[in-house]
Amino acid sequence: MRAGKAWRSPDHGPNAAPFSGVSVPVAVPPTRATAPGAKNRKHKAHGLLFLALTDEKGNLIWISAAKPGRSSEITTARHNKITSHLREAGLGALADLGFVGLDDDPDDSVVITGRKATRNHRLTDAEKEANRLLNRERAAVEHGFANLKSWRFLTKIRMNARHATTLLRNPLVLANTEIHR
Repeated sequence: MRAGKAWRSPDHGPNAAPFSGVSVPVAVPPTRATAPGAKNRKHKAHGLLFLALTDEKGNLIWISAAKPGRSSEITTARHNKITSHLREAGLGALADLGFVGLDDDPDDSVVITGRKATRNHRLTDAEKEANRLLNRERAAVEHGFANLKSWRFLTKIRMNARHATTLLRNPLVLANTEIHR
């Protein structure tokens, strides 16, 4: 499903959709297992990175094209021009702290993130409470990713990102068709 079509659909409830990224572990052919830079530095495993939007119930609305697991979520979001698509659709997104700085227009912000503490700036109680509220709303996207990771065929995907994108989007269309019945 194209992002614009999914984001313009009135069936998906509120104007702010939970948004995040997930690294899906994949099977790796022996020749690529030792390739430099192929592994995700955080998870220490080969994988593919997907970004997704969900509705408030955790149902996946849109999945981005697959990127290598070593890619960062914010770079992938910039590459997919998420903020411009959200502005065109008149939607907002609730994102985690990994997406701080993604939105390039502070006056017309479409990506809502929490506040980060720094060495010189501790979070106030109000900022901590705002982060808690944001994370409570974002829990739906994490449940959607848990559902996505439970799909058994994902363990058989090889490192070709184009084929993985097609394989992942097909069940998404079927799942959305089942939900809207």
